[in-house]
Amino acid sequence: MKQVTKGQWGGYDTYILHSCELELTLLPRLGNNIISLWDRKENREILRRPDESDISFYLQKPYHFGIPLLVPPGRIRKGQFQFEGTSYQFDQNTAGDNHIHGLHRTQSWCVSDIEEDEEGCAVTTEFNTGDDANWMRQFPVPLRFEMTFRLQDARVQQTLKVTHLGDTVIPFGIGYHTWFMIDSEPGRWKLNLPVESIYELNNELLPSGSLLPLGDLEALNQGMNLQGTNLDTVLRIGKEQPAEALLLRDDGYGLRYTADKDYFRHWVVYTKGPAEQFLCIEPYTWLPDAPNIPKNPSFTGLITLQPGQTLALSSMLEILYP
Repeated sequence: MKQVTKGQWGGYDTYILHSCELELTLLPRLGNNIISLWDRKENREILRRPDESDISFYLQKPYHFGIPLLVPPGRIRKGQFQFEGTSYQFDQNTAGDNHIHGLHRTQSWCVSDIEEDEEGCAVTTEFNTGDDANWMRQFPVPLRFEMTFRLQDARVQQTLKVTHLGDTVIPFGIGYHTWFMIDSEPGRWKLNLPVESIYELNNELLPSGSLLPLGDLEALNQGMNLQGTNLDTVLRIGKEQPAEALLLRDDGYGLRYTADKDYFRHWVVYTKGPAEQFLCIEPYTWLPDAPNIPKNPSFTGLITLQPGQTLALSSMLEILYP
């Protein structure tokens, strides 16, 4: 079962990674998104999977399904920022003429390697931003992305390598808008998320640069039941806290979602209205609007990439069985 097979979704090739526990479906040619993670033992879909009939909506807003990569994540005020004397203008594509969720959408990635061994299987994909005129128009910086997806038993490891091919220092940030199904049973699920505070947002959902106490969300640190929750909240991970989320059902089934604490310092938790069908647990390296917040990188999470530098960022999703 530890193998990679090919399939189709909406007329595009998919690569399906198999283990005894899971089937992971990757869509490289439309944004390199994990569009499905099927639990073979529980016979359930772990992620919000797009139907092929949803393809027109997927092409418009691919970050509404699966585990989409956001480069950079969140909103940017008016799509504008300056860094090291250079001005940038991203498309104004959301309310208030702001920008949301970065330049990565449905770009075509190439599969560069497939591995199958006794322990698991993996697919590696690549994308160069210099090949994307729309990207270079907004962020004229050539970057090479290499993403490796490895499935081993009930664990999925995702490693993104970013290589800066340009000749100027640039700001950088990523996030994952990960959609977990809660099967229209929010009262059966608890979210345990070690965090210390909330980032205050203004009426345009942009961070003010101030922190707020957790208040009722202090329950996240012990395990908060999702019944009645309605969240679109940006949370700060404490200095001594792990970048780890536990989403657990009342029968002991659930998942552990972890990210590299050296870079991922923020979570966004989003229920898309009152929690019912799904819960987005989103690890971010930088705070939304990070380049415009007059705080140092220890607060915003903004990463400075030097010419020639390669950065590796890892996350792990593990399914937990009773």
